[in-house]
Amino acid sequence: MVNRSLALRTVACAVALTGLAGSGLAQAADPATLSVCMSEDNAPLSMGRKGKLSGFDVQMAEAVASELGRPLRLVPFESELEQDANFPIEVNALLSAGVCDLVSGFPLLAADLGQPGRLKAKPPDYPGAKRPRDRADVLLGNLVASQPYQGMALQLVQRLDVPAASGLGGLRGQKVGAVAGTLEGTLIATFQGGALVPGMVSMGKLDDRWAALESGKVDAMLMPSTAWDVYRQRVSGAPLRLRAGAPISLGINVGWVALAGQPELIEAVNRVAGREAQLQQWAQDAGLQRLPPTEPAVARELTLTALLKP
Repeated sequence: MVNRSLALRTVACAVALTGLAGSGLAQAADPATLSVCMSEDNAPLSMGRKGKLSGFDVQMAEAVASELGRPLRLVPFESELEQDANFPIEVNALLSAGVCDLVSGFPLLAADLGQPGRLKAKPPDYPGAKRPRDRADVLLGNLVASQPYQGMALQLVQRLDVPAASGLGGLRGQKVGAVAGTLEGTLIATFQGGALVPGMVSMGKLDDRWAALESGKVDAMLMPSTAWDVYRQRVSGAPLRLRAGAPISLGINVGWVALAGQPELIEAVNRVAGREAQLQQWAQDAGLQRLPPTEPAVARELTLTALLKP
């Protein structure tokens, strides 16, 4: 027999939560609510401030929820900064723990989809999560991806008073910033057997790259195109002291992921990802350079030929 008191409490809870849908706060939600996790540090795709999310992915999430006819709950999460952190595993743990139904902003590499490389993992930080030491490991599932909605690229950013370069080979003789533990830093350090090492300035992940460039500590840096997008917005209306080259594709796309067995979620994302005119408008609203996805949709490896030319 149905516990009438319990049923009434459940309905009351669902009604109370309706007003919180889309607020960006991670709280218990009615099963009909579509919960979407987004990195709080992936501007201009997604960025968190005081528990609220904004950016291109938020507009996509609203459209996906509308496609499904479900209220939306956004959950910001913080990827770990440790060297051994594994973003695909963190995303899988969020989904497998039931924190969210979908995760946006996922680089589509074949090795990171399907069966995970480990059996269990702890979810990363999100509002309402227990302390890491008290957080339980969860059994991981298989990840499936949507169609891509954005390409990934790097850009060479330089001071205006140094010779313009179209590739790493043009940076010889310049002070080149290299952030340890990043793809960009590794490319600078290893280019042509260390050709740029004499002028390389090592930097940490928390160092202010823009201050280093504007002050002249470094003349050039290799950065994700999204970092340049954020900088352009930050200095909007003021004279630019830096320039950026054309985006150089990595041959990797960005998509959404869910656990296997929920095709309706991925199908809804795919329908939204196919609305190119709308994506262009959202990109303009968010200050994002619209980089159309490349082929194949899911890459097997990075494409670095354009960057590594002499």
